[in-house]
Amino acid sequence: MENIGLLLKQYAEQYETAEFLPDDPSRFMHQVEGNDNREVTAFVASCLSYGSRKQFMPKIQTILDFAGGNVFDWIAHGNFKNNIPNDDTICFYRLYTQHTMYTLFTALQEMLNCYGSIGRYVKKNASDGFTAVKCLTDYFASKGIETIIPKNTASACKRVCMFLRWMVRDNSPVDLGLWSSFIDKRTLIIPMDTHVLQEANRLGLINSKTASMSVAIKLSHRLSEIFPDDPMKGDFALFGYGVNH
Repeated sequence: MENIGLLLKQYAEQYETAEFLPDDPSRFMHQVEGNDNREVTAFVASCLSYGSRKQFMPKIQTILDFAGGNVFDWIAHGNFKNNIPNDDTICFYRLYTQHTMYTLFTALQEMLNCYGSIGRYVKKNASDGFTAVKCLTDYFASKGIETIIPKNTASACKRVCMFLRWMVRDNSPVDLGLWSSFIDKRTLIIPMDTHVLQEANRLGLINSKTASMSVAIKLSHRLSEIFPDDPMKGDFALFGYGVNH
């Protein structure tokens, strides 16, 4: 474990840099101004971050273009309705139709108008990384949305956990740390997908064939043994390990 720990620390330092941003969906939240706007931009970017980066990155850019760089206002004021028709026959991206995106933005608009921002909603309803995931899945499930945001925390909720990493981790050239005052970054859960699962198994950090919330929590605990003050450095470390092995 000691040798693995040293290796992962090296990869974390190597890959958590500003050079990581251009090819990662986290770049979009760095392109806009205002914390509330950064939150919403990051959330939308996380929702669309699946499949091929060559395909989903332009879709995220399309949203920023529609919004003129202010995704918060575009959604909060309902201007998305001018660009995204409530039509279930038109594809927006892969499994998401225009109707899917319309319903997501409608639910998000309700949150923004009720609480003022995504951060204020999470602060009111969560106390750590897991309850932050849960309050977001619960909110969107209550609005009848299941295809973009998981309906509960049984799955690994990879994109929700990624969004939370962006929002909570401070002192990072990649993550924004906007919520570091009310969510402890040591409680964050790793954004687990098949790639992360595979690399963690190869390193002997876990022994599991499927990605689930319980496995993601277990891996997060293992990473806290290596990075006790900031376990999600391990997310960059596992990325680096995958690139190099």
